[in-house]
Amino acid sequence: MNKRKTSMALAASMILSLTTGALPVLADDTVSITIFNSKSEIQSQLEEKAAEYSAETGVEIEVYYSSDTVSAHLATRYASGDPYTISMVDAKDVYSLAEEYAVDLSDEDWVNDTEYEIAIDGVVYGFPVCVEARGIIYNADAIEAITGETFDPSAYTTLDAFTELLETLVAGGMETPVGIMKEDWSLGAHYLSEVYEQQEDVEAFISALQEGTADLINNEKFNSLMDVFDVLMQYNYAAGSAIAAEREVTEMMLADGEIAFMFGGNWDWSVINAYDYTENMGIMAVPQNTDDGTNEKLVGGGSKFFFIDSSENTSEEQVQAAKDFLNWLVYDEDGQSFLVNDCALVPAYSNITLDVSDPLGQSVKEYADAGLLIDNYNYLPDDHYSLLGAAFQKYLAGQIDREGFAAEIESYWLTAEVAEH
Repeated sequence: MNKRKTSMALAASMILSLTTGALPVLADDTVSITIFNSKSEIQSQLEEKAAEYSAETGVEIEVYYSSDTVSAHLATRYASGDPYTISMVDAKDVYSLAEEYAVDLSDEDWVNDTEYEIAIDGVVYGFPVCVEARGIIYNADAIEAITGETFDPSAYTTLDAFTELLETLVAGGMETPVGIMKEDWSLGAHYLSEVYEQQEDVEAFISALQEGTADLINNEKFNSLMDVFDVLMQYNYAAGSAIAAEREVTEMMLADGEIAFMFGGNWDWSVINAYDYTENMGIMAVPQNTDDGTNEKLVGGGSKFFFIDSSENTSEEQVQAAKDFLNWLVYDEDGQSFLVNDCALVPAYSNITLDVSDPLGQSVKEYADAGLLIDNYNYLPDDHYSLLGAAFQKYLAGQIDREGFAAEIESYWLTAEVAEH
C-alpha cells in the first residue's frame, strides 16, 4: 500500500488497522475529510455510516449530495477552491478530471482485487464503488401465479417468445403486464444507450453518428431494440398516459405483482424494497430476435467511482485518511457489510464474499460471474440523457414516430462531443 508520510503514530495505527481488519484509529490531530455522493439512494446510509466511522476513528467526515450534473457541480467546487476530498463520479468524469485533479491509486491493495478500476495511461485513478447492470426486471411470482410453471428467463430471450408470454399473462387476467419508467435518465441514459453499447463496434458507430453517416433508421440494432420497446409500450399499464406515470407507482406495482416486467437496473431495488414486494424477482436480458448473443446478456459493469483530490486544497493527511476509508470499504468486515447489506450494492471486489442481499443484485452478480455483461459506454455527453431522453419521451407519448426519433438522435450527434478517453 502506498502511504504518504504523516506522523509515526498515524502511520503505525493505519498499518495495524489494515493488517488486523479493525477500524483505523487515528492519533493526535483530527483529520477532516469530505465525501461527495452522486448516488441518491444511498445518501442516508452513507451519512449514518460516516458518523459511525468518525466516532470510531476520529476522522471527521461530512457527506454531501447534489442532483446537479456531476461535472458541473464539481467544476463549481474547484472554481471556489473548495473541492471534496473524495468524489463519487461517473466513469466519464474520471477520464475528464483525473489526470489534473486525482491522486494516483495504482499502488493500493484493492487494485489487485477488482477488474473494474479506471486507469489512464497505466495510472489508476478510479475506485469502483459497485457493479450495476440493466435489463428487464421481472416478478417471477406474479408470472408463475398465472402460468402455473416455474419462470425461467432463459426461455424468453427472443422477442417472439417474450411477446407470447405477455399474451399468456393477459389471457390469464393480468391485463397490462408491463410498466415503463418515463424519466429521461431511464429512457435516454439507460435504454437508448443500449443501441450504442450493443453495436459490434461501439466506437465506430459513435463516430458514424458524429459524422452523420450512421443511417440510424436502417440500423439493425436500433430497430431490434425499438421493436422491443414498441412491445413494452403495447402492454404498458399506463399506455394512455405514459408520460404521467410516476416511477414510485410503477415500481410499487412491480413489487406487489400487479405488473410483471419493467426495464431497469439493480439500483431499482432501493425503491422496490420500500413496498410490500414479493420474494421471487430478478433481472433478465432484453429479449430480441437476434443471433448476436446480446439477448442473453445484461449491460453493465463498474458503476460510480471514487477519486481522491490531488489539489493543493487537500493535505497529505487528508489524502491518507481518504485512502484509508477506501481500504476500509474493501477489507474491513464492517465496510464490506456497509456496501453489500446497508446499501444493497453488488461489490466490485473479488475478496468480498458476502451474499448479495437483494434479488436484483443477485441476478447481476450471476450474469457478471458468468461473463455475461456487455460493457457500459462511459463517455456520453452530459446533456445526452436530458436532450435525447426528452426526444424518447415524445416517442413514448406517440408524438413522433420511429423515423422522427431516429432523426432527432442523428441531429443531436452532429454537434455532440463524447468525453475524452
